[in-house]
Amino acid sequence: MEILAFGVTADEEPLLERAFAGQHEVRCLGVFLSEDTAPIAAGYEVVSSSVNADLSGRVLRTLAAGGTKMIAQRSTGFNNIDLDVAKSLGMTVGRVSYYSPYAVAEFAWTLAMAVNRRIVRASNRTRDFDFRLNGLLGRDMHGRTVGVLGTGKIGEAFTRIAHGFGMNLLGWDVVENPRCLELGMKYVDKDVLLASADLVSLHVPLLDATHHIIDSAALKSMKDDAILVNSSRGGLVDTEALVAELRAGRFTGVGLDVYEAEAGVFFLDKSLEAVPDDTLARLITFPNVVVTSHQAYYTHDAVGQIIEATVRNVADYLAGRRSENTLT
Repeated sequence: MEILAFGVTADEEPLLERAFAGQHEVRCLGVFLSEDTAPIAAGYEVVSSSVNADLSGRVLRTLAAGGTKMIAQRSTGFNNIDLDVAKSLGMTVGRVSYYSPYAVAEFAWTLAMAVNRRIVRASNRTRDFDFRLNGLLGRDMHGRTVGVLGTGKIGEAFTRIAHGFGMNLLGWDVVENPRCLELGMKYVDKDVLLASADLVSLHVPLLDATHHIIDSAALKSMKDDAILVNSSRGGLVDTEALVAELRAGRFTGVGLDVYEAEAGVFFLDKSLEAVPDDTLARLITFPNVVVTSHQAYYTHDAVGQIIEATVRNVADYLAGRRSENTLT
């Protein structure tokens, strides 16, 4: 059987081909699955999608009409999939319920330290042989307070790094993680966490209940010199409200690996185009903001685990088995 994989990066393609070798052929496309590209999948029983794919009801119906019966999404998040429609169409949908939490946690800390120590500005200066230190003053993390919103596997890994820095640990989640408690984390109300933390890092999934969990009120409750990091899902942050606070001169730094309107922009080369998203364009201009293109998961270890899980999901579908990765 030949599998059609959408949104495959150049680094990912040989890994996918190698993983499926001897079992199935895989056709890799760089384009993302969307309403415009869905007709390409006609005749493919199994389609693999990426995190920024559009799997709305309209797209799913187009896929089903072309003979697609299984969607293997290569990500943990699945808020882009209309599961009710998929179920009504009799489609099997699988995702990757687990991959290296260290990839994302380490990258979140990379963003935090980059904005704290002004690494991007410093690097740009030295490329121009400007070796002044003016404007590069950072802060020790040791002894300061970190607030972790979401203390699952990734949040726990982030917390362990914070513990290594010697920070005071505050957490917020619907369920307390005993391993975080062992590290000395104190669970508090979200409002208390935001008002107390010098660094706030987001590690919750994007649900109706967490959409814009960092809204205007939440941002205003944070310290003026706080650092905010989001390596989870763009929709957790009200970007318009964030821009307003940055314009007012607030926050030591903001590190964003995700953006709520990233679909159609992230993972693509827009360097020769005028980007119509005024909010994103404005966000990138702030000197204390670092924006990256949803790359926190992008390590050999994590991508390898994602692909291994995708291969298992296809095998489970063909064998009629369910697993922890099966959504419908």
